[in-house]
Amino acid sequence: MADVNNNSDIRILIVDDHDLVRFGFKSLLNSQDGINVVDTVSCGEDAINWCRDNEGDIDVILMDVNMPGIGGIGATKRISQSWPVIGIIIVTVHDGGPLPKKLLKGGAKGYLTKGNAVEEMIAAIHDVHKGKHYIAKDIAQQLALSVLPGEVNPLDILSMRETQVLMMIAQGTKTKEISEILSLSPKTISTYRMRLYSKLDVSSDIEMLHMAMKHGVLDENNMPIK
Repeated sequence: MADVNNNSDIRILIVDDHDLVRFGFKSLLNSQDGINVVDTVSCGEDAINWCRDNEGDIDVILMDVNMPGIGGIGATKRISQSWPVIGIIIVTVHDGGPLPKKLLKGGAKGYLTKGNAVEEMIAAIHDVHKGKHYIAKDIAQQLALSVLPGEVNPLDILSMRETQVLMMIAQGTKTKEISEILSLSPKTISTYRMRLYSKLDVSSDIEMLHMAMKHGVLDENNMPIK
């Protein structure tokens, strides 16, 4: 249920699968003048449904990446396409690898890590609400360095959909369940898996997931397959 909100406030929806993160961010942000957390949800599907059921009721979304179901990648893409007026700020543990570039290209207007200072989150909310982009200083530096000659991250060659499927596999989601979540056939999901193997030059899920962990898409807490 959406909270009552001053019309001049920046209205926020928090999307994260951890209760402590949602409630912590809500408490923190509601103590700031001019910001109101309207609601919180725990997955990308609920975020999409919330936007559909409450169209026009929020200005900014704080979006996690690693969540059950379609995750932050799928939700960011669909919300930015259907409701482009909503500014999406990614707030995640991932501070490197290909994800910042992919999510910003996929519709996000801001990118923070959960290690950034509170002041940086507040600044990001205000800038994105004004129609600007906001990238945390450490992330911006890494993005700048990524265009220089040097070692190429092999995950950069993956599409948004391929990255999404990779992260769902990493969470232990079975092929049939992935196909149902993404409304694709199991055969198509199997094709994506084989394409991932080919692009990343690996021969198993375990090899693929360890590569993803090495290059900044996953950490050990997000990888049930060891």
